[in-house]
Amino acid sequence: MNRTQLETAAAENSHLRGLFAVPLGGLMVLSALGNWEAGPLRHDWVFLAGALLALAACLPIARFYGEHYGRVTPTRRQQVRAAIAVVLCVPLVVGGSLLLSSRAAWSLDLPVNPTAISFALVMLVTVAMSVGLRAHHRVLFGALLLAGLIPVWERAGESGNAGLALAGVAVAVAGILDHRLLVRTFGPSRGLDGEPFDVRA
Repeated sequence: MNRTQLETAAAENSHLRGLFAVPLGGLMVLSALGNWEAGPLRHDWVFLAGALLALAACLPIARFYGEHYGRVTPTRRQQVRAAIAVVLCVPLVVGGSLLLSSRAAWSLDLPVNPTAISFALVMLVTVAMSVGLRAHHRVLFGALLLAGLIPVWERAGESGNAGLALAGVAVAVAGILDHRLLVRTFGPSRGLDGEPFDVRA
């Protein structure tokens, strides 16, 4: 295996640890429900408790990945690509949201969902620049983008919570499929002595 293949494998190992996306997606849905003040989520402490549970769920996930796949240190090139993705996504989110939101004075005032559209574009850009778009990324975030573009959303900005909830579901499902792909590609692996190990690409 040459250096490029090793770097690609290390990047995939790092970015396809999708179980972390499940509590993140759940937190996004929880945020949308909290904004809607749905049921017990009308109380701030309920949302806070849910957020703490989501954070706590990351600990056993981190332990699982550390034990079975080791730790991965991205190369300088991978870190630069990630930084470029962030730089591209900030104006994409801010500009796109303002352009599509009816609250901005110079918006297009279209009956679309700025949250769903912006989030879908951000995910497509960041995944493409990190691990590379796979079929399930294209399907899930492409569907989220199309859902946001359907001209049925309220112009008053109330559609943001629905977009956030849809994005949360897409993130969680993509994470599960990322994890499945990681397991199918690498299988469970451990260091020679059975201890977690660190791979530097």
